[in-house]
Amino acid sequence: MNPFDLRGKTMVVTGGTNGIGKGLVEYFARQGVLVAAVGSSEKSAEQTKQDMADLGMSISVYHADLRKVENIQPLFDDIVREFGRIDILVNCAGMGNPMPAVEVTQKDWDEMMDLNVRATFFCSQAAARHMLPRKYGRIINMTSQLSVVANENEAVYCASKGAINNMTRALSYEWSREGVIVSAVAPTFAYTPGTAERLDNPAFRDGVLSRIPRGRLGTLNDVGAAVQYLASDQADMASGAVLFIDGGWTIV
Repeated sequence: MNPFDLRGKTMVVTGGTNGIGKGLVEYFARQGVLVAAVGSSEKSAEQTKQDMADLGMSISVYHADLRKVENIQPLFDDIVREFGRIDILVNCAGMGNPMPAVEVTQKDWDEMMDLNVRATFFCSQAAARHMLPRKYGRIINMTSQLSVVANENEAVYCASKGAINNMTRALSYEWSREGVIVSAVAPTFAYTPGTAERLDNPAFRDGVLSRIPRGRLGTLNDVGAAVQYLASDQADMASGAVLFIDGGWTIV
């Protein structure tokens, strides 16, 4: 028996219609996990559903602007009505917008913090309201290696991901006694549509690789395997853990 088997579990993936989130939707749907993918638009949600169908997999899709907190609890209530429960939440909804710190406006700051931090908190809260009465749940936040190290033109992004790290610890401290374990995955650069423009630049790619002792970029499978461990019952003592999947970037 595979102790990391999540077959039959229900999983919500926010940001599940693009980038790492969409990759995780496919990764877990292939394994028989019952996946609800949440996207920011109806078009992207339906496209993701069709893409999975083309691969022979069936998922549920929802669309919601998670920057609007009033959308979040009704969204999770709807998902519970469909699935009966939520076992696992993966908070992947987020954004990056590299720019020099001296050029950041209040709008730039608020836009990133509202999605990366505030939405992560209120999605976690909405899921926990359903998990806590059952005394079971796994919430996995997608943070970044840049939550603990700096990168040029990433001041707001670094701040948002650092906030997620400590929020992860605080939520797990509060909820783990009730069986809801909150943890996080902190990947390095992985090639996705959101990172393609920068990683297709040889100078940028070489700069990234020079900082990864393992000598390669991350993959969606690398991230998926980390999420799978933290979502499993084997991670019962990983309360508040932030698991770095960065090939050693943050150790040097």
